[in-house]
Amino acid sequence: MKMNNAVFYSTFAIIMMTACTGSTKRTEKEATVFLRSLEKEIIPVTIEWNKASFQASISGKDEDYRKRSEYELAYSKILADKDKFSSVKAYRENPAIKDSLIRRELDILYNTMIRYQIDSTKMKALIDLQETVEKKFSTFRAEVDGKTLSDNEIDSILMNSRKSAQLEKAWKASKVIGTLVSGDIKSLVKMRNEIARDLGFRNYHEMSLRISDQDPEEISTLFDELDSLTRTDYESLKDEIDSILAGQLKISRDRLMPWHYQNRFFQEAPKIYESDLDKYYSGKDILTVVKNYYESIGLNVQDIIERSDLYEKPGKYQHAYCTSIDRSGDIRVVANIRNNQYWTNTMLHELGHAVYDKYIDSSLVFALREPAHTFTTEAIANFFGNMASNPKWMERNLDLTPEETGKISGDVRLYARLEKLVFSRWCQVMFRFEKGMYENPDQDLNKLWWDIAEQYQLIKRPQDWDNPDWASKIHIASYPCYYHNYLLGDLLAAQLNAYIQENILGEMESSYTGHPELGEYLVENVFKPGSRYYWNEMIERATGEKLTARHYADQYVK
Repeated sequence: MKMNNAVFYSTFAIIMMTACTGSTKRTEKEATVFLRSLEKEIIPVTIEWNKASFQASISGKDEDYRKRSEYELAYSKILADKDKFSSVKAYRENPAIKDSLIRRELDILYNTMIRYQIDSTKMKALIDLQETVEKKFSTFRAEVDGKTLSDNEIDSILMNSRKSAQLEKAWKASKVIGTLVSGDIKSLVKMRNEIARDLGFRNYHEMSLRISDQDPEEISTLFDELDSLTRTDYESLKDEIDSILAGQLKISRDRLMPWHYQNRFFQEAPKIYESDLDKYYSGKDILTVVKNYYESIGLNVQDIIERSDLYEKPGKYQHAYCTSIDRSGDIRVVANIRNNQYWTNTMLHELGHAVYDKYIDSSLVFALREPAHTFTTEAIANFFGNMASNPKWMERNLDLTPEETGKISGDVRLYARLEKLVFSRWCQVMFRFEKGMYENPDQDLNKLWWDIAEQYQLIKRPQDWDNPDWASKIHIASYPCYYHNYLLGDLLAAQLNAYIQENILGEMESSYTGHPELGEYLVENVFKPGSRYYWNEMIERATGEKLTARHYADQYVK
């Protein structure tokens, strides 16, 4: 039988489609078998490493830090395997793989493994040096007039004292850690840069952003835009801050120095308004307050609290963090709770990370059982942390009377605006300093630090002071090239806030308490997807638009 051309080409297309479909299925099956085999190696080591890290941070013991390093090294050896990485790369570049979840898992593994494709000797040296630096931070205590003080005690002095001499002593004492670790951090920076160049990047800063699905130029442009958006308002507020602080301290404005801004880095808004929120938290069991709040919106955190280490003790890590030990429900928080507004904010923040981890779809493969991006979990943490200074939230959760709420509402709104603008400028310092440091670690980093602080925070560098203050910020040593994600998190928190108020709760001044529909929305649209989607796709699905600075500007600047 003679076949006409139309029938011939139609039949040929069907045959080729069937062949391609068969090839796709075979390739995807092969990739899946490989990925599950790799997962079986990664999971147990990851769990033990996370457990060891948790234990080291709460004990401060040398043996616990050594154990943590051993598991970190074992983890790095798996991800450094060149044959495994070649397979991930080959599957990732294979157009026959169409399944979106397989491709997403391959992307995540590729970005995770590429940083480990270095000489094992270099990797071990890097891990050992990082351990040395982190232990110095964990065990450091400032000394003032012969007394050893914790970070909490230093912060209390800076926040509450009105004596310039005392403030200067406390601030400078807190910076001594910089002299103890600056040499090690410079070595870390150069080691990280060498690793980045080995992998084809110009420096570690560029590498860090690119392998976390961020374009360095786009982030720089965003920071420039935010600088332009907030500079005028910040200058006005900074002028107000200086006038009020000078009055409180009984000094002239031209004598204001970094230790007068009520914290070690001027990263938080000073108390320039009359409302003292701490008095509303004094005597409260803030752990119970935050637990009850989360339960009121349908997010249970009791199991997380029971696994956590939440109060001060010698040798313990002095800050706060959340960790998902096994990505299967073992989630823990480390904190140093005191009954004040700061630690209420911190616990709401860390439990925000925790509920995100808890409610990720457990049916997802291990690599996808994480937040869509590091800044999306920061957004949730910030969204909840902000509640600690929300008057309506305070009224409902601290049993304030409507009269008390009315008294603080005006000042709290002003404070929230000030807090965000001050923090935004601090993020500018961190982002631009790290970018400059990794571009040229041999420059005068002390000068670079203060040049940027003067430009963006509008504070003066101390005279006759050449201390490596930049090195006293633990994030530069232990969490490099990460800080910009806090600000991106603020942008997303504002975007979520606007969407929830308009579409979920239907009220503009919500206390965010007793609304299980809030928890349901977040679980279904933000938490449950995990890393199933790229971060901007998840945001667009959850809010109807990609990440934008517009809502941040609407909330804090306009």
